[in-house]
Amino acid sequence: MSSKASPDLSKSQARWLARRTIVWPPCALPDGLRPTDLDWRLHWSPAAGIDPWASEPWPWSSAPLRPAGTPLPRSLAARFPAARDAVVLDVPADLDLDTILRGQVVVVVQQPSGRLINASGVQLAGVLDEVYADAARADLGLTFADGVPTLRVWAPTALDASLLLIGPNDPPDAEPAVLRLTREPDGCWSVTGEPSWTGCRYLYSVTVFDPGLQRVVTTRVTDPYSVALAENSTASVIVDLDDPALAPQPWLDQPQPTLATPVDQVSYELHVRDFSISDASVAPDLRGTYRAFTQDSAGTRHLRRLAEAGLNTVQLMPIFDFTSSEDHRGRQSPLDLSLLGTMAPDSDRQQAYLRENNLHRSFNWGYDPWHSFVPEGSYATPGAVEGGGRIREVREMIGAIHGLGLRVVLDQVFNHTNAAGQSASSVLGRIVPGYYHRLDAVGDVYTSTCCPNVATEHRMAEKLMVDACVLWAKHYKVDGFRFDLMGHHSRANMLKVRAALDALTIERDGVDGRQVTMYGEGWIFGEVADNALFVQASQGQLGGTGVATFSDRMRDAVRGGGPFDADPRLQGFGTGLATAPNASQGNGNRFDQGDRLLHDADLIQLGLAGTLRDYTFTSQRYATPLRGDKVDYNGGPAGYADTPADVVNYVDAHDNETLFDALTLKLPVTTTMADRVRMNTVCLAFPTLGQSAVMWHAGSDFLRSKSLDRNSYDSGDWFNLLDFSLTDNGFGRGLPPASNNVDKWPYLRPLLAMPQLKPAPGDMRAAHAQALDLLRLRSSSRLFRLGDAAAIRAKVTFPVSGTWAQIPGVIVMVLDDTVGRPVDAQFARIAVVFNAATWPVRQVVETLPGAWELHPVQQGGADPIVKTTFYEAGAFRVPGRTVAVFVERRG
Repeated sequence: MSSKASPDLSKSQARWLARRTIVWPPCALPDGLRPTDLDWRLHWSPAAGIDPWASEPWPWSSAPLRPAGTPLPRSLAARFPAARDAVVLDVPADLDLDTILRGQVVVVVQQPSGRLINASGVQLAGVLDEVYADAARADLGLTFADGVPTLRVWAPTALDASLLLIGPNDPPDAEPAVLRLTREPDGCWSVTGEPSWTGCRYLYSVTVFDPGLQRVVTTRVTDPYSVALAENSTASVIVDLDDPALAPQPWLDQPQPTLATPVDQVSYELHVRDFSISDASVAPDLRGTYRAFTQDSAGTRHLRRLAEAGLNTVQLMPIFDFTSSEDHRGRQSPLDLSLLGTMAPDSDRQQAYLRENNLHRSFNWGYDPWHSFVPEGSYATPGAVEGGGRIREVREMIGAIHGLGLRVVLDQVFNHTNAAGQSASSVLGRIVPGYYHRLDAVGDVYTSTCCPNVATEHRMAEKLMVDACVLWAKHYKVDGFRFDLMGHHSRANMLKVRAALDALTIERDGVDGRQVTMYGEGWIFGEVADNALFVQASQGQLGGTGVATFSDRMRDAVRGGGPFDADPRLQGFGTGLATAPNASQGNGNRFDQGDRLLHDADLIQLGLAGTLRDYTFTSQRYATPLRGDKVDYNGGPAGYADTPADVVNYVDAHDNETLFDALTLKLPVTTTMADRVRMNTVCLAFPTLGQSAVMWHAGSDFLRSKSLDRNSYDSGDWFNLLDFSLTDNGFGRGLPPASNNVDKWPYLRPLLAMPQLKPAPGDMRAAHAQALDLLRLRSSSRLFRLGDAAAIRAKVTFPVSGTWAQIPGVIVMVLDDTVGRPVDAQFARIAVVFNAATWPVRQVVETLPGAWELHPVQQGGADPIVKTTFYEAGAFRVPGRTVAVFVERRG
């Protein structure tokens, strides 16, 4: 027998796509056999125990399958492209699918003589979606009617299901009351309780066949639609989200700030614990908690300054329930800060100490989702971890942020879970085994995201995603969502979320869902890459949908290199490429650097103009007109947007090095701290003065460092310091953890040992003040935020690009309000000169005669050097490492 055909029921090579259609991979048949010449059978058993070698009579049920001998129908091939070339098997029409799908299901193929050829388990997601399609309209989880709770869980393959109810005052190990759930035709199980159930803890007991274990299991599991939890997610808790006791007055009273257009969004990416854990102005028992946002502290005063300058959104890293942090503060491993402070700035002892003392973790970024509808417990104060307390505290936080004039965006992770199957922190996989996670050709779970991938192309996985976003928007007044690894979702998924949010109204729901912004990581990789399984929610495929993607084009052009470089010193436009070369041979010779500098300039100019695919400008590199989608980015088109709202620009984020750390790695080590501050401002200016929405990572405005850590997700408070007193930027706290950085230690150690590379408080304050001026500049004119592709094509130009006057390391952008419909009553034209070079320039712009003056913000701003710029005789005089904004007032 061919090695390609080996019966293994722990693998699921067959796929049941629709009521009448099962498919089988040709590679699972020996060479030379025609499917139509073979006998195919479907076996099923609620008790498991199917043996494909057994002879009749069988102690389980069976039915013949007929090989269709034709290709997969076009409609199914469109839904399941990976099965396009599979052997198609027709399922008899008279089978009781509701019975068959509640147990072990096996496909067996034999020779007509009865000789076994192969056998396999069956992937059931497709047929479950069809048979139980009505469940997409079910009210899952907990609902209340006149104070009476109903609990409903979707478990279509379960043989039995019960509710385990524990009284609110009972100890955690109390014997629960067992209540049988009623099975419904759509595969849901439900029970209606009593008003007295409020505050009770509960679990589901589900009896189900698990294909990974090859047996029927009975598991106790929390509700995937939990709205409240016990400590460390050991049980779900019955709580009414509409309970007035959980609605703090400031949250009720504060209006949600709005945006005139999505491109107005300027967000600050912030981790809840980082925000206050090191803030001495916050009471010790509130540090690292949701409630810290309600205090008058260094952190809230910092946010207020940003808001007054023009920041309008806080983008919170995950606050849904995740697995990796201990909820009970008394059991979290404390850090000996005095001991850590004695260690050398380039030592490996700090990271070793953290590794050895991290048994009960207090810190994680939170990209290990557990329950999507519940706030994380480790950010709650000790008395609020259980039940509704953390709900109230999150609402207090959101109300306080709204009170600062800032919107709240939540970072959502629906592309993966922390665990699958019957693992302790698996929920979905224990209730409907094999359904919620994306399976490969043999039924193993894909993990290209880092963890078990969720198959949101399946109807009920998509429903969970939609329902969770609606709940956070409606019941917490969240103003937007950032989607982690959004390219692992389908375009259809995102449109479903968008439609559900758009349907929310002030009158009915208390929120205007059309104001909720949506954006995410539209990266293309893994098993879904290049639309292999569906049309991805990726860059270039969401034009005009109201769902934006982060752009890596401007990021990489400004910073240089990419996130996975072996040598982290590769330079970009904002980090000294060609204008301030460092010691890395990876940057190439002078010609290579000069050529790449021109290309980076083109990527930045395109990014400033909204990354529009049909925006045409004269290329610095080629000195000829070039459309955005003809500019190269790693072999593909750099321009991919249909509107500027399709893009979010940024130069650093929580992952990869902070902007300050990137500058530390890439600028020559001899660069003065004053010049590092200036380059920090130059780099931030590119996204901030562009036409798309903007994101800053928290602390980038004041030189935040993570001691050169490129992936600080588990590096603790020590390496993730965020000091709003602007005293310590976090540089020189030791070599970052070996787990993600050891291969870079030879580059990092010498830098960490240089005291001149650590900014003083005055440097941090100067960087922050200059960053505030950038926000004020963006806010000063609608010309920076046109919001319309046609207006950008008409009003945004780069008049020096590709001309004789072009200077390496310099970009000149003109925003001309004399063209088309005026949008600025004060300024007729704005000219921005980005000078990333070390030297001052006399930038000739022949096409711009006029009465140009420095922008009032910069005339009265924090940077004394930019105040020396001026315009005369057709040229702008701009110092090195400076962004100067000139205006021509209306006559």
